[in-house]
Amino acid sequence: MNTTVTVTKRLVNSFEQLAPGHRACLGCGEALAVRLVGKALGQNVIIVSATGCMEIISSQYPFTSWEVPWIHTLFENASAVASGIEAGIRALSRKGEFNEKTKVVAMGGDGATSDIGLQALSGALERRHNFIYICYDNEAYMNTGVQRSSATPYGASTTTSPASKITIGQTTWKKNMPAIVAAHDVPYVATACASYPFDLMSKVQKAMNVDGPSYIHILSVCPTGWRSSTESVIGLGRLAVRTGIFPLYEIEDGRYKLNMQMDKLHPVEEYLKQQGRFRHLSPEVIASIQTRVNADYAKLKEKATRS
Repeated sequence: MNTTVTVTKRLVNSFEQLAPGHRACLGCGEALAVRLVGKALGQNVIIVSATGCMEIISSQYPFTSWEVPWIHTLFENASAVASGIEAGIRALSRKGEFNEKTKVVAMGGDGATSDIGLQALSGALERRHNFIYICYDNEAYMNTGVQRSSATPYGASTTTSPASKITIGQTTWKKNMPAIVAAHDVPYVATACASYPFDLMSKVQKAMNVDGPSYIHILSVCPTGWRSSTESVIGLGRLAVRTGIFPLYEIEDGRYKLNMQMDKLHPVEEYLKQQGRFRHLSPEVIASIQTRVNADYAKLKEKATRS
């Protein structure tokens, strides 16, 4: 039986899209995010999953952890496959052969979203397909060995941007994917983090009700790649938000809204010092990161004020 439980005056569906028994790493923030997303999506969905951590841990042949229709695609074409499924549903609906309000949902990591799959995603957004794209951002190519992606933050040490005597590690700043998606003039864009579960689920439910493309960018703490303790997953997600490194906001029809607006940000050092990938950073580099975060957060607040 599919039941619901009331938690702080909100209804949470007890249905689990992602069944237990998958092979995610201990303390995987991404697996938690997928579970919360599934609760908000419900059962009447078709999931298209790019190659990545969630595909690797959930679909070892002949087993699957998915309790809804799910298809594995390549790194680069999740949005293209989702577009085809959504177009097929529309065609069948016009013929009277399909009367379900089934939502198509594409999922990918930061590599499959901001790097390899960006072209297909951009095309699907431009064509206005009625689907949700969810990016689980753990800030590197974690399932293939912690290689840097365009979502890897400045100063992080990865296997392909290692810290050394001559470099600090990653030398470029994190790509702003929500802004890139918003530039396509889509109805709904949001950021979220599993450390704030009701905010995350509320945003997924909003995206379900959008007629057209929507995009949710979820920070997914990765103890393995971030070299952090497994028990710090929720705390690190909260610090990412409270330092302004990963603010929670929505863009609805071009209007910005901050979901957690802080008059004073926590120092970024509180966040960085808990992760081995940043342990090599000097006080001067941390200060430069703080300056950049302050400036970016001020810009975001200004956009929200003008909306």
